[in-house]
Amino acid sequence: MDYRDLFDGIDEQIKLSNGVYTTPINFDNGATTPPLKSVTQIIYDNIKNYGPIARGVGFKGEYCTMMFNKARDIILNFFGLNGNDKYTVIYTKSDTEGLNVLANVLVKDDDDMILTTRMEHHANDLPFRRVGKMVYVDVDELGRINIDDIEDKLIKAKGKIKIVTVTGASNVTGYINPIHDIARIAHKYGALIIVDGAQLVAHKKVNMNGNSKEESIDFLTFSAHKAYAPFGGGAIVGNKDYLNDKDPFLSGGGCVAGVFDERLIWTAVPEKYEAGTQNFFGVIAMVKALADLQNIGFENIESHEKELKNYIIQGMKGINNVVMYGDVNYTDDRIGVIPFNIKNRDYSDVSIVMATEKGISLRSGKFCAHPYVYRLMGASDSAAYRDVVSGELLYGMIRASLGLYNTIDEANIFLNELEYISNNRARKSRKHTGRIRF
Repeated sequence: MDYRDLFDGIDEQIKLSNGVYTTPINFDNGATTPPLKSVTQIIYDNIKNYGPIARGVGFKGEYCTMMFNKARDIILNFFGLNGNDKYTVIYTKSDTEGLNVLANVLVKDDDDMILTTRMEHHANDLPFRRVGKMVYVDVDELGRINIDDIEDKLIKAKGKIKIVTVTGASNVTGYINPIHDIARIAHKYGALIIVDGAQLVAHKKVNMNGNSKEESIDFLTFSAHKAYAPFGGGAIVGNKDYLNDKDPFLSGGGCVAGVFDERLIWTAVPEKYEAGTQNFFGVIAMVKALADLQNIGFENIESHEKELKNYIIQGMKGINNVVMYGDVNYTDDRIGVIPFNIKNRDYSDVSIVMATEKGISLRSGKFCAHPYVYRLMGASDSAAYRDVVSGELLYGMIRASLGLYNTIDEANIFLNELEYISNNRARKSRKHTGRIRF
């Protein structure tokens, strides 16, 4: 099926460096996705109805409040949690904000231990470094984690690890982690599990219940802008039982039931964690995109993206001087995220050439997952540190990340340009400015 007609803006032509106009190719969906047309339309349709949420009486305010609250049920249904009263939805502006909220709410003591992995995005690492003691599970030579290593760490910690937080799918290699197996192990040793779902929810069906209570996911975070609704929405989907004991991360209007001279009463969860004026348009855009993905069907989504991913990987394997990272022989546990380099070419230069000469958007750098990229490139921590401090910035990659609307025709254009650059261009030198590319 051709999914391109479902999306806005993807066929708007751009001007290349030679003055020619072309339809761009976006292979940077791991950063941000374009909106579905239905998502753009729901924003347009509701501009005229915009009003305050839970702050006034009147048609617009009541309408927006109803839509805003109804959206929680749609999100719970999307993750298989309809009818499960233990879970709630807290709206955020991003996956990063959601993980920061959870780090500050769930970690009770400075001595609490948090287990995560060396494949994580910084958003699922740095917030937890600030509030507790970190335990890391390393990756193997191909960049995968071994869940036996997770259990070993939990056993050795003797109950001190309170939280296991892991990415659902890597933004560097696309590896899909077995989150329900990890949940079962975490619960066995008395830990909660958080899943960073930023790279997962648009590509693969997630049922947070799993097949048993032991396999259930306690908390999942995600950003709508990686799921075809780039309007500043995100969410925490989580177990209410663990959210009542601590003051919220943000405070202000809307999160209190009563404020007095010397004390206050917080509202109930989830409003307790949604201080300030809510992002109505971000929320309705987010739930519209999720509903549309559900209607398209994740079997269809996975089938389309798998075909495209494997086609590109096989094509890249046949191009001289291309260095690929991660497992390129067994790819069933990877979404369409493909990191690579070209021998003797600067990663930033390659992405610039692709963008300016062919209109192909890629990502270059370390993808906000520096420790993981360094490991995949074989760089020690000390060598990587010296690289950044010196301003050389030699360590980095190029990433192609695929979306539902991408096509085989686009893949062929990309592969042809990649082959040309790999075989016909002399090494370009450039003066590093010392600016860190994330």
